Amino acid sequence: MNDSSHKPTHECGVFAVFGHPNAAVLTYYGLFALQHRGQESAGIVTANGPNTPFIMHKDMGLVSQVFTTPVLERLKGSRAVGHVRYSTTGSSNIKNAQPLVVDCARGQLAIGHNGNLINAAILRDELEQRGSIFQTTVDSEIILHLLAQPAETSGVLAALRKVQGAFSLVLMSEREIIGVRDPFGFRPLSLGRLDGAYILASETCAFDLIHAEFIREIEPGEVVIINETGISSEFPFNETKRAFCMFEYVYFARPDSIISDISVHRVRTEMGRELARLHPAEADIVVPVPDSGNYAALGFSQELGIPYEHAFVRNHYIGRTFLQPTQLIRDFNVRVKLNLIKEAVAGKRVVVVDDSIVRGTTARARVVNLREAGAAEVHMRISCPPHRFACHYGIDFPDPEKLIANQHTLEEIRDYLGADSIGYLDVPGMVRATGLAENDFCLACFTGDYPVPVDPTLDKYIMERRQKRVNLIAAEDEHPELFSDLR
Repeated sequence: MNDSSHKPTHECGVFAVFGHPNAAVLTYYGLFALQHRGQESAGIVTANGPNTPFIMHKDMGLVSQVFTTPVLERLKGSRAVGHVRYSTTGSSNIKNAQPLVVDCARGQLAIGHNGNLINAAILRDELEQRGSIFQTTVDSEIILHLLAQPAETSGVLAALRKVQGAFSLVLMSEREIIGVRDPFGFRPLSLGRLDGAYILASETCAFDLIHAEFIREIEPGEVVIINETGISSEFPFNETKRAFCMFEYVYFARPDSIISDISVHRVRTEMGRELARLHPAEADIVVPVPDSGNYAALGFSQELGIPYEHAFVRNHYIGRTFLQPTQLIRDFNVRVKLNLIKEAVAGKRVVVVDDSIVRGTTARARVVNLREAGAAEVHMRISCPPHRFACHYGIDFPDPEKLIANQHTLEEIRDYLGADSIGYLDVPGMVRATGLAENDFCLACFTGDYPVPVDPTLDKYIMERRQKRVNLIAAEDEHPELFSDLR
């Protein structure tokens, strides 16, 4: 239990505009609002219509770092797709940054993808057998290759039916913008409008920033086509159960977003109320771990009538730390993110509320800090059930062997953290907080019940491992003969 990572890392955010003269600028602001969904890279591709070249800019870093005013001025066009990325399949480097762009028999295509394909390796093998050449190790490129097949070989809808797993996509061709949501609806995708232009975004908070009107969510299994004639929909997938990722409500989505007509902040507050009813505590103050625990802590406080106190102060200006701290600054990775107001907790019984405990290292350091500050008691409360299983649909949870709840009992976790008590919200309470039905959600990371069967060896580096195997096979023959079939 000595890994310093605290949270499951973010997924990706997608944004698209059709029919606005300032498409690139709107996309910039949209990505800015979706920055919480990925901080490794950002990209925008713009276009003006048929027979005009796509213009692209992408780089590693935050949206504000990647796009300067001169860059945005160069991104001319009335339509655009944008992407912020955290690597879910494929490692973090510039070649894997999105959107991805190709020029093929169907013309130019660009794609931004939020999610994870569970049949990526199989599809890539099939495509390479037919001569496809890949430039990246991300599963999103597989979708591009399928779409790039000649029209007489495979239609666009038929190509989309071949992919399995979690995918919310924004696609741009020379004539249209297309939004796609997988039939299970794992990841969010919404439709908006501004000044006659249509907009697609991972979350509704992106519409708020640019004063766009939220129209509706894209339905699970829906393909939305936006072009000069307007907007239309297709439903090419077989109907199946819904499996929206519960962790969107728990942690990933911004609290000011609306999902399934429900405010995320309201769900998180209700999760805190459910948690207080399930695991009450006698305490003097309720302290959230910012920002992820803010709303659950508020609900916990309101339900039990215990004062709500911001005792942890978050540093909002953390970048990547290249100088690794040593023992000179103990618990650096913890203290650089949150510092404790000691006088707020000294001599008090404290309930600490957070949304999750993944590995446990950071939660343990929080308890140590509270003890050192003189807290009389420390009670940990978590607003979702214990994470015991891996996610194969686009969230970068650690290996199950590194998940503290997968390896230890509740009592052992409490003792490891050094807390006086610990309580997790259960699945029924978490679901009740949403007001929706349990079978509307994917709960696999809590229950191990995967909506789509998965390969247990699947993880984000599957493409890299696959490439290593290819290289090893090639190395066994010192002189591979590319044209041996001509003899």
